[in-house]
Amino acid sequence: MAAERERGGRERGGRDREERDSEFVDKLVHINRVAKVVKGGKRFGFAALVVIGDQKGRVGFGHGKAREVPEAIRKATDSAKRNLTRVALREGRTLHHDIAGRHGAGRVYLRAAPAGTGIIAGGPMRAVFETLGIQDVVAKSVGSSNPYNMVRATFDALKHQDSPRSVANRRNIKVSALQARRVGGDAEASAD
Repeated sequence: MAAERERGGRERGGRDREERDSEFVDKLVHINRVAKVVKGGKRFGFAALVVIGDQKGRVGFGHGKAREVPEAIRKATDSAKRNLTRVALREGRTLHHDIAGRHGAGRVYLRAAPAGTGIIAGGPMRAVFETLGIQDVVAKSVGSSNPYNMVRATFDALKHQDSPRSVANRRNIKVSALQARRVGGDAEASAD
């Protein structure tokens, strides 16, 4: 009966879901074998950490646990889709400014980079940047090398990033006036 329901669901809404899912790129960051001790011994399962994004500024991560690896990955992917966040990118390729983020003992430092630099980052952070659509960034992880903490610290850093548009809205000025001040400020500093 469950197989009939699955088949029916695929026939009706499966095509729409595939089209919606095709816009997202997902990366498996980490798989961990976990054990639950029960009366008869140990029961093994798997925990998966997945990062998903549309490579245009939306990214999310999810965690899933199950007895089989594919099911854990599916659960993690579904969790990641529910937790998508939007990140403003400069010229669609890098960050607007340097930022730091932390989670637990994991600390990350992200720096904007000129065109052609590429993604210079460790494994879990690299997965986040590739799915986010960043092409040029320099990142350093300090402290914990636990992939869960590194991914959460990276998301913490991205959450604290401001675009010139959001800063201009907060100050009730135009973006062009904000950027003209920055150029003018640089000229005044060099004149001194």
